[in-house]
Amino acid sequence: MFAAFNFQQMISAFIVLFAVIDIIGSIPIIINLKERGKVVKASQATLISFALLLGFFYAGDMLLKLFHVDIESFAVAGAVIIFLMSLEMLLDVEIFKNQGPIKEATLVPLVFPLVAGAGAFTTLLSLRAEYAPVNILIALTLNMGWVYFVVRMTGWVERALGKGGIYLIRKFFGIILLAISVKLFMTNITLLIAGIGT
Repeated sequence: MFAAFNFQQMISAFIVLFAVIDIIGSIPIIINLKERGKVVKASQATLISFALLLGFFYAGDMLLKLFHVDIESFAVAGAVIIFLMSLEMLLDVEIFKNQGPIKEATLVPLVFPLVAGAGAFTTLLSLRAEYAPVNILIALTLNMGWVYFVVRMTGWVERALGKGGIYLIRKFFGIILLAISVKLFMTNITLLIAGIGT
C-alpha cells in the first residue's frame, strides 16, 4: 500500500480537500452557533465526518457501479461541482443553499454539509481517478486533524487570522480550487473521449 505513496500527490490531495472542506471559511458559522447556545463538540464532529468520508471513499465505487457510472464520468461531474464551489469562494455568492429541515449543531450543519458535504464526497471520488488511494487517505487524515484543531480553537483562530486573513485565505484557495477543477475536467474528459474512440 505504502509503495504507492507519492508526496506530491498527497500534498495536492491535501490542498484540494483543504479548499473544499474550507473549515476556515466556516469559522463565522461555528462562532454563530456557539453564540446561540448550540453545543459544538470538536472530537465528535471530526470523528463522524472522518467516518462518513472514509465510508464514501470505499463504498463510493460500489455506488457508482450500482448506477452504471464510471469513475471518469463522476470525476467530470465532480470537476463541475468544484468549479462552482470555487466561484462561491471567489465571487462571494451562494450557489449551494442549505435548506435542510434539521436545525441541530454538531451533526447539522457542522458535520453535514460543512465538513462531510456533497462537495467533499464528490472530491474524494474525483481524486481517486487521478491519485493513489494511500495519498488521498493521508491527505484526508491530515485535513481531519486540521478540522479538529479549528473547531476546538475557533475563537483563537479567528483572532489570530482576523476577518481580513480569513477572507484572503478563502480567495486564495478559491483560485487554487478553480485551477484544480479545470485540470480534473480536462484530464477526465480526455479519457472519456479516448474511450469513445476505441
